[in-house]
Amino acid sequence: MLINRREFCHGAATAALVTAVVGLLPPFSREAWAETISAAELMKPQALPDMVLGSDKAPVTVVEYASMTCPHCAHFAEKTFPTLKKDYIDTGKVRYILREFPLDSLAAAAFMLARCAGEKDTGRYYAMVDTLFKKQVDWAVEKPIPVLKAISKQAGFTEDSFKACLTNQKLLDNIEKERETAIDKFKVHSTPTFFINGTVYEGAFEVADIPKVIDPHLKGG
Repeated sequence: MLINRREFCHGAATAALVTAVVGLLPPFSREAWAETISAAELMKPQALPDMVLGSDKAPVTVVEYASMTCPHCAHFAEKTFPTLKKDYIDTGKVRYILREFPLDSLAAAAFMLARCAGEKDTGRYYAMVDTLFKKQVDWAVEKPIPVLKAISKQAGFTEDSFKACLTNQKLLDNIEKERETAIDKFKVHSTPTFFINGTVYEGAFEVADIPKVIDPHLKGG
C-alpha cells in the first residue's frame, strides 16, 4: 500500500476508510512463530526514530506494530497497556516501543499527528496515541477531520500546525517506509503484532496474559 497525500486528503473525508480494519483478527496466540527475529535485526534504525518507554537496560524489549484505526490495538492500549506500563515498564523490566503500521490513510494521518506532537518529547507522542485510541470510534468512524482537529487543538496544535503536519510528505513517506520494513523484513501482516525479545506474538493480549508472555523472557526462556 503506497500512501500519498492525495490519497489521504481523499480518504480522510470518509469513514469508509476503516471498513477494512473492522474485520476480526484470530484470537491472541501465545505460540511464537517458528522463526524469530534477531534482536539486533529488529532494533536496527528505522525510517523514523523509535519512541522508547522504559530503561535501555531492561532485560525484555517489546516492539508493537499497530494501526491507529485497529480496534484490537485500541483494546490493548486501553485495557492491557496500563498494567504493562505500571508493572513492567516503570519497574525496569521492559523497554517498550510502538512502531507505526497504518492499515489505511486515516491511520497514517493519526500517526502523523502523534509524531508531530511528540517531535521533541516521547511523553507527548504517547499521550497523543493514548487519546487517539481512546477516542478511536469518534474520529475513525464518525467525523474524522473535525474530531482530529479537536484532539490536536487540545494537544497544542494550531490550525496552521495541524495542516502543516498532515501535509508533511517526508513524514508520511517515512511512516510508509517503516511499514514496508515491517512487511518485508519482519513478515508483519496484521495488527497488533508484538515482538518480545524477537519472539513474535499476534493479537491484543489481555492483562492476564502479560505474565504468561513476558515472564518467560525475564527468566531467559
